[in-house]
Amino acid sequence: MRITDNLREGLTFDDIILVPAASDVVPAEVDTSTMLTRGIQIAIPLVSAAMDRVTEGRMAVWMARMGGIGIVHRNMTPERQAEEVDKVKRSEYGMISKPITARPMTTVADVRQIMEKFHISGVPVTDEGGRLLGIITNRDLRFQVADDVAVGEVMTKTNLITVPVGT
Repeated sequence: MRITDNLREGLTFDDIILVPAASDVVPAEVDTSTMLTRGIQIAIPLVSAAMDRVTEGRMAVWMARMGGIGIVHRNMTPERQAEEVDKVKRSEYGMISKPITARPMTTVADVRQIMEKFHISGVPVTDEGGRLLGIITNRDLRFQVADDVAVGEVMTKTNLITVPVGT
């Protein structure tokens, strides 16, 4: 078998001319999905590069939200790479699955550290059973000077809107 036996005709942009005309194709009905692997289908055929200046957790999350996929690069420690992948796994369509939480007795100082470490602006406050009691956000902490105060005293407790998963 010769190497040229498996070659097929290839075309470049210069080989094709598209003549403008009316179309019956409805853009919203076009299926752009593709199989990335046997087990992974993506909605749009876009993959971000696994390069340190291109794809970390934030980019991978947005690629997934838009229907593509982001490949987190390896140019970091294994621990840091695991953190970046964890950011992607925890994010789901604008809802965070398995969010980082605090207990009512957690101090303001501890919550500030959590927010800084994970680059988040709010932390749900739950009881030992995981029931939501409130949320502590940057807005709650803006004028909070004392760091030794329990978040249960300064968190937002009312007007919380929650919905079941899948809603």
